[in-house]
Amino acid sequence: MTRLKQVGHFIDGVVTGSADGATMLSVDPTNQVAWAEVARGSATDVDRAVAASRLAFDRGPWPRMTQHERSALLHGFADALQAHADELALLDTRDMGRPLSLTRAHDVERSAANLRFFADDARSSADVSLPGHPHHHIYTRHEPAGVVAAISPWNFPLMQATWKIAPALAYGNTVVLKPAEQSPASATRLAELALQAGLPPGVLNVVHGLGPDGAGEALVSHQGVDLITFTGETRTGEAIMRGAAAGVRAVSFELGGKGASIVFADADIDKALSVAADAAFSNAGQICLAGSRVLVQRPVYDEVVESLVKKAEQLRLGDPRDPGTQVGPLASAEHHAKVTGHLRQAAEDGAVTMTGGAREGWWVAPTVVVDAHSETAICREEVFGPVLTVHPFDTEEEAVHAANATPYGLSAMVFTSRLARAHRVAAQLRAGNVWVNCFWVRDLRAPFGGFGRSGVGREGGGHSREFFTEAKTVVMDVA
Repeated sequence: MTRLKQVGHFIDGVVTGSADGATMLSVDPTNQVAWAEVARGSATDVDRAVAASRLAFDRGPWPRMTQHERSALLHGFADALQAHADELALLDTRDMGRPLSLTRAHDVERSAANLRFFADDARSSADVSLPGHPHHHIYTRHEPAGVVAAISPWNFPLMQATWKIAPALAYGNTVVLKPAEQSPASATRLAELALQAGLPPGVLNVVHGLGPDGAGEALVSHQGVDLITFTGETRTGEAIMRGAAAGVRAVSFELGGKGASIVFADADIDKALSVAADAAFSNAGQICLAGSRVLVQRPVYDEVVESLVKKAEQLRLGDPRDPGTQVGPLASAEHHAKVTGHLRQAAEDGAVTMTGGAREGWWVAPTVVVDAHSETAICREEVFGPVLTVHPFDTEEEAVHAANATPYGLSAMVFTSRLARAHRVAAQLRAGNVWVNCFWVRDLRAPFGGFGRSGVGREGGGHSREFFTEAKTVVMDVA
């Protein structure tokens, strides 16, 4: 029998098991076989991690370092990630099935970039002096807020974890990271590399476990936590918000999405469909920003449907360790059941599947669905799989209305050759991120977040600084 990899919590600089000895299994979605045994945390383990973070913040050197010192250590941390890129990439691939070619070339590099960006952004951020008061000197300070609970999702485990911890650490906070139970392995290794890079013990802690009635619930309700940042499903966000109300802790949430790709007849159709297919099927559709609805102006509707079916059928399913694989398995049995359940319900509701559907194991082939009524579940709920629905429209106003007819508002895409239309439609879309003739182009200085049920707050650049620090005004009598 193959020996399971042991994945522990990381508390106060030490890899450790759970206080009660409890464990859980991480299952490789490629073969549906457990490959790692993971510490399953309880409230006791959360208490230990928060205490370590609290001590490191209240008495340790990290918040008291100069910004130059902290930023230099974070650059060293980024160097360590890149030096261990193959190892980190394989951990994420084994945990959740994302193709190794992408976890290696994209996710690790973006994770290092997150650390470098916020290290530099924090170093270049300035407080202000407010002149004009002859007898008083008035100035501002942005001070670290305290202990941050960072709860990251399973779809981009390493990358999403660093998106949260990088700004928190850069601005002088300490962190307790709780990764998704489906993808725990890279988080512990991340914390080990932080310690090796010179971050003091207790600055970055990791606790594994379940959400409700587990480590996640204990962490967000812990009164030693000052801020909560979470990426994940909307209903979980609602539960965390209720927990955060006790003690009035600030929250930053990136939640679900139901993005629309709007294809006008005047668009470069070939380019639009390449981008729209990538937006729908990348990472097996397990992206909150996914363009899972394609709205097509009627003169090109038939052409678009035919082309999307061809593009879906050309994508190669397979073992995510194979360099040629473009679509890996879904991350878990539970999630596979959810996605395939949506497809069954859509068929019962009268929708027509043009291509795709469930395959052996936990794969779902890229799927194109037409004739789905806008009020059905597959059009309104986040499927989070390689599934897109295609809908015709006639007028610009109709397209905007259809794109906005969802409780979510995280992303949208507009494909048109008319500049005036691009600006006009982008202004009317209720989405936090709008791409025109492209997808997933990011500038880490820009605000990231969503409207409606897609989240609370914004992160990125100065927006992260505002969340992870407390602004203080100092007024000094100089008369």
